[in-house]
Amino acid sequence: MRFDILTLFPDFFASPLGSGLLGKALIKGIAEVNLVNPREFAIDKHRRVDDEPYGGGVGMLIKPEPVFAAVESLPVLPRRQVIFMTPQGKPMNQPLLKELALNYDQIVIICGHYEGVDERVLNLVDREVSLGDFVLTCGEIPALALLNGTIRLLPGTIGKEESLKAESFEAGLLDYPQYTRPFTFREWEVPQVLRSGNHAEIDRWRKEQQIERTRIRRPDLYQQWLDEENQGADAS
Repeated sequence: MRFDILTLFPDFFASPLGSGLLGKALIKGIAEVNLVNPREFAIDKHRRVDDEPYGGGVGMLIKPEPVFAAVESLPVLPRRQVIFMTPQGKPMNQPLLKELALNYDQIVIICGHYEGVDERVLNLVDREVSLGDFVLTCGEIPALALLNGTIRLLPGTIGKEESLKAESFEAGLLDYPQYTRPFTFREWEVPQVLRSGNHAEIDRWRKEQQIERTRIRRPDLYQQWLDEENQGADAS
C-alpha cells in the first residue's frame, strides 16, 4: 500500500517511520511512504507556500499552487484516496481505518498548517479527516495517527492477526482487562477466573467486562452497541 504525505516538515516523520511495527512493515514492503514537501513546488524565488487571507484575519494560509503541483506530481494508482487532515473533518475511528486498509492501494495525505489552506485546495480532496474536536499546531500529528492505524491493519504487520479481532472498538466495545505475572502485585490480584482454565467462563467474564467497561467509560459507545444489539434481536 502506498502513502504519499504532503508535509512542510518531512523530518517530523523520520523517527516514527523507522521505529516499531511501523518501521518493520515498511522494511518488509507491506507499505511504502513517500514524503513530499510542497515548498519544492512553490513558484516564487523565495519558495513561499503561505500568504495572507483575503478579507483580512489572523494568521496565514497555505497557497493552492504548491499543493496542487505536489499532488499532480504523484502517480495515480487505480484505488486512490486523497485525505486532508483538518479539525473540520470526519472524526478518525476504527471503521474508517479498516475501510482505508481494505479498499485502497494509495492514500494521499495533505497536512494542514498555519491557519489552514486556501479553500480551493479542497477540490483535490476526497475526504476530510479529524483526530478530534481540538486544534493542533500541525496536520502531521493526525496524519501519523492515520498512517499508523491503517498500516497496522494490513496483512503481515501484526504477528498474530487474531489479536486484531479482540481489541477495542472491533466489536463496538472497549477491550477487557488483561493481566500477566505475578499473580499478586502489592495488594492487587489477578481475577481467579483467568486462572481457572475454564475457557467458556473466561470468555463470558471478558465479554461482561467489555460491556461494563464501555458502559462506564464510554456511554456513547455503549448506547450505540446496545441499539445495534436490539436491532439485531428485532431482525431475528
